[in-house]
Amino acid sequence: MAPKEGIQFDNLSGEIGYKGWVAYGQSKIANLLFAKELARRFAGTNKTANAVHPGVIATNLGRHMAIPPVIGQIGYGIANALFLKTVGQGAATECYVAVNPGAAKISGAYFADSNVAKPRPDAEDPALAKKLWEKSEEIVAALP
Repeated sequence: MAPKEGIQFDNLSGEIGYKGWVAYGQSKIANLLFAKELARRFAGTNKTANAVHPGVIATNLGRHMAIPPVIGQIGYGIANALFLKTVGQGAATECYVAVNPGAAKISGAYFADSNVAKPRPDAEDPALAKKLWEKSEEIVAALP
């Protein structure tokens, strides 16, 4: 759901036009890019950084998205029954990456369902990851 360019640096605040699902998708790819850049900066140390996708979990995350309530309730009910993970199932990948000795030496990876997975191509772009890191530093430096 992230924009084609991965990160809309000219609209990080949503001032140009806010779309909930696009912002959510952009935040997910930003997490991935940030983990990639952090892993690059950790190179040569024992520290690791990875991105983890818990899956689609049965939560009320979409409660503020622009979906008509009746359609949302019906769709959510069907989705929940067919393919949504429980909170515990969603936490499994995070727990695996945090404590499994097999994951201890992996850094800069994207995990889904307790396995290294392949994200969309722009999520592997080191130049985009570096640009996001630098923009993040700018934003933090400008805070009061």
